[in-house]
Amino acid sequence: MSVVQGSELLSTTVRVCCVFLSPSVPEVKEELRSYQGSYRCYVANELGTAVSDLAHLITERESLLKQKTRSFEEGESAVLYCNPPKSSVTPKIHWMDIQLRHIPLNERVTTSLDGNLYFANLIVNDSREDYTCNAHYISASVILPKERISISVTPSNSVVKNRRPQLQKPAGSHSSYLVLRGQTLTLECIPEGLPTPEVQWERMDSPLSPERVRMLKYKRWLQIESVSEADDGEYTCTAQNSQGSVKHHYSVTVEAAPYWTRRPEDHLYAPGETVRLDCQAEGIPTPNITWSINGTDSDSRRHVSSGTLILTDVQYSDTAVYQCEATNKHGNILVNTRVHVVELPPQILTADGLVYKATEGQTALLQCHTFGSPQPKVDCECRFMLLSPDRTKIVDPPQDLRVLRGDDAVLQCKYTVDHKLKQPTIQWKKDKHKITSSANDDKYSEYTDGSLKITDVQMEDSGIYSCEISTKLDSVSATGSITVQDKPGSPHSLGLSEKKDRSVTLSWMPGAENNSPVSEYVIERKEEQNPEKGRWEEYRRVPQDIRHLEIHLQPYSTYHFRVRAVNGIGMSEPSPPSDSYSTPAAKPDMNPENVTTVSTDSNSMVITWQELEQRQFNGPGFKYKIYWRQASGSSPHWKESSASNPPFIVNGTGTFIPFEIKVQAVNELGVGPEPDAEIGYSGEDLPLEAPSEVAVTELNKTTVLVRWSPVSMESVRGHLLGYKIHLRKKGPRTHSRKSLLMQEPAADRNRVIVVHGNKVEMVVSDLQFYSNYTLTVAPFNSKGEGPHSKAYHFSTPEGAPGPVSFLTFESPSETEMTLRWGAPNKPNGVLTGYLLQYYEPVPGISSEQLMESINLPLDTEFTLKGLNPQIQYHFMLRALTAAGDGEPIEIEGATLLDGGETAQPKFQHFPLCGEWEESEKVNSSQAFYQLQGLTPGVQYHLKIHPGNNSWVFKTLPSSFATQGWFIGLISAMVLLLLVMLILCYIKKSKGGKYSVKENEEDQVNGAHTKKDGEFGEYNDNEKCSTNQQSVCESKSSSNDSLADYGDSVDIQFNEDGSFIGQYSGRRDPNGHATHGSSGATSPVNPNMPPPIELRLIL
Repeated sequence: MSVVQGSELLSTTVRVCCVFLSPSVPEVKEELRSYQGSYRCYVANELGTAVSDLAHLITERESLLKQKTRSFEEGESAVLYCNPPKSSVTPKIHWMDIQLRHIPLNERVTTSLDGNLYFANLIVNDSREDYTCNAHYISASVILPKERISISVTPSNSVVKNRRPQLQKPAGSHSSYLVLRGQTLTLECIPEGLPTPEVQWERMDSPLSPERVRMLKYKRWLQIESVSEADDGEYTCTAQNSQGSVKHHYSVTVEAAPYWTRRPEDHLYAPGETVRLDCQAEGIPTPNITWSINGTDSDSRRHVSSGTLILTDVQYSDTAVYQCEATNKHGNILVNTRVHVVELPPQILTADGLVYKATEGQTALLQCHTFGSPQPKVDCECRFMLLSPDRTKIVDPPQDLRVLRGDDAVLQCKYTVDHKLKQPTIQWKKDKHKITSSANDDKYSEYTDGSLKITDVQMEDSGIYSCEISTKLDSVSATGSITVQDKPGSPHSLGLSEKKDRSVTLSWMPGAENNSPVSEYVIERKEEQNPEKGRWEEYRRVPQDIRHLEIHLQPYSTYHFRVRAVNGIGMSEPSPPSDSYSTPAAKPDMNPENVTTVSTDSNSMVITWQELEQRQFNGPGFKYKIYWRQASGSSPHWKESSASNPPFIVNGTGTFIPFEIKVQAVNELGVGPEPDAEIGYSGEDLPLEAPSEVAVTELNKTTVLVRWSPVSMESVRGHLLGYKIHLRKKGPRTHSRKSLLMQEPAADRNRVIVVHGNKVEMVVSDLQFYSNYTLTVAPFNSKGEGPHSKAYHFSTPEGAPGPVSFLTFESPSETEMTLRWGAPNKPNGVLTGYLLQYYEPVPGISSEQLMESINLPLDTEFTLKGLNPQIQYHFMLRALTAAGDGEPIEIEGATLLDGGETAQPKFQHFPLCGEWEESEKVNSSQAFYQLQGLTPGVQYHLKIHPGNNSWVFKTLPSSFATQGWFIGLISAMVLLLLVMLILCYIKKSKGGKYSVKENEEDQVNGAHTKKDGEFGEYNDNEKCSTNQQSVCESKSSSNDSLADYGDSVDIQFNEDGSFIGQYSGRRDPNGHATHGSSGATSPVNPNMPPPIELRLIL
């Protein structure tokens, strides 16, 4: 082995393993300094010589640790220089104090690539004596401290002036950067200014890619790792604050040191072969490729073409190590290739009988490794049996999930595997690290279908997740991700700057966005001196790109501030409160508003105003100064007084005197602005004068126009608010005036119409027809009403009457109906009679109306005769006066079978296509029942179920046995059979033998029977014998049935009732009958009538 320094060959006898240098030995340091330079190592044996890459040795003098002291004023910018020792590897710089604690870095304080520490602006707290730069050489495991630097920042006696940004680094407006392919590019933009500037980056020829670009050092650094030719271009940095902005442009040129695209490989060759060693490299600029043999130049027998070395007819002497070296201005690379010329017989290195296993779709590589020189020619002959299982597949891979912090997340990884294979192994990884589940920890839960559940996800659970399904033959994997989102972290590092009497600038640093970008910041403040504002209140919301805000303040207050961040998930917790800031006291800025008078006493004036908030007092000793003087008086001097709050009372002013008034805010430091004078008045009194010349003009029968002459303004003794018209109804123009007036509500008899303002006429409407009225007019102010005008009397003409008060009916017989009604509550004149109209309503057809005129106004009933019991009639009744016909009242009804009214114990009603609804039970003596809550326009059916405590009848389905034709046919057959039996009996009596004794007994009985009637007619008043009991019962039953069903509704009968109905002339208009059971009257089965159905249309 030999070592070359530059072009000088060092002694081959020197073998240096390790060198330990002591800093206390000057001779060793001087000896080490003499070895600085570039080195290359050559290693040789009988087969050739290999060459290493260049190595560089740099030596540095030891720095002298002397402390430096620098002084600055508050608000200035500063740079602390590090100047670390030069090295081929850039050290990592740490600025620390004497206790080895890092100096806090932020937007205001940051480091640069050269290791210097930059201050955008200094504050007093930056003063310290132990700023130390430490250079950490990682590969050498050495930390070299520099000398300590002391900074003294003196507070500025003058107000710190804001200044626009300037760049501390780089200098100027443009800089160029040359970066090599694959290296890391870092562009820095370190501004200074007050307030601290913000930095924004952009690329001029295309948008910045978040995947390629990282912002570091609070956006002071823009870093691109593994630079490629696509990163070549123009970049711009913009630093701005409230005072302005500054820009710097960067031109980035990407070049490349040499890198291999094809390397030559070591190989065995046989004598006489032609060897081609292909060596290709790329770079910017294009590298130059050279060849050497055992570290020396190649001879002419060896030909080089486009980087390829060609050796023809090689011999054993060509066995050597060949070096290919690619060089450009950015460096060089070298590769050693061994060429061995030898003759060896062919050998197969692969063992026999290997078994290859693969799944469907995989590539099966059958190995056949050989050895020999020259290269053996391989021929393959295959005889095999193929058993190929289905390959493993992931059918439901994990997705990219966005999950709220605290929720659970489930990543799917469903798979299919060949049934001939054993259960696969499932392995989940997070960021390429294996995940293990434990019975003691439920953070991760793995299920048999491959899915993974993560419980109570936190921010650290964000990452790339992959599932791998492995069998003994294959494996497959899929990836997904979890992004945990949460409300943003609280802003921090609140600071107050630019402190003024009426404003302060609040700045803050953003907290973590928690994977949801911040949309805005909420600034909150709290005032300590103001009890009304003693809690935190929202002051303003600002966009997310703002980090400082000027806040306007009130004098004589102490403030605290805090900031919240808002993103798509919600609002963060508040930041820690800022330091308190107190503003100095000042005289008031404003006076109270809404200065006015609200006087109630006629000889005083009450001045009131809207009080200022405590935060508007601006200083101690706050009060109000009140000024007043007569507006039209002879004295121009103001009278004044003070008060701590309204109202303020001025006595002895007289009644309704105008005054000029004003109120001024005052504290110990002075008075507020000069207030404007307002006009106020002392207390009012009742008006003294009544309106005159009251007149009434009729506009229509119920509307009049009232006019009057206004009162003088002097008599009002206050602000005239208007007039009040008092209208009193004395009653209708009839003989029963007094009784009707007593029945009318007081609100209808007496009305007050208020006329606001200076109007002298008013339309009064809604008067009653045919009535006498008395009218007066009175002025009023805030104190009350004045005297009334003389009463004006007028009457309204007659009008059409209102509807009658009620209308009912009853049916004395099946062809008669008696209507009863009450006189109209509002006759509106002298009644002349009534008009009754009635007709049969037929849907879709206009029926003929019948009329009856009732010319006696005192009549309240009328009987209609000759009505059809099968018809439901519609009745309309109107009252009449000389002015016209009144509104009708309408009712529908039909005559009853035997007159009278049927009890109505219980109702059922339902709308068409609806369900039956049962009402409450009512007493059988009640003759009416009112249904509430019906819907207009809806048709209803009603059922009436009479009943007692032991039984309730219900409707049964009808059958042909209850039809009229069937009953008539059966009756005829029974009658014919009876006639035939009688004829047979007579014939038998005449031609047969009979007992004389029985005949005599029959004659005796017959004589006894005919005692009361010559011909033995049936008498209703006779008592029934035992043999006649059934006849009596039948009659009683018939009478009861007819009485029970005498109503104006559709009736449904049972068997007995149907028979009676057929002969009473009453039928169901639809031809239906009801089949019910009939039996002897008993407590178990009483002879009760069946239910009745009604049809009601609203």
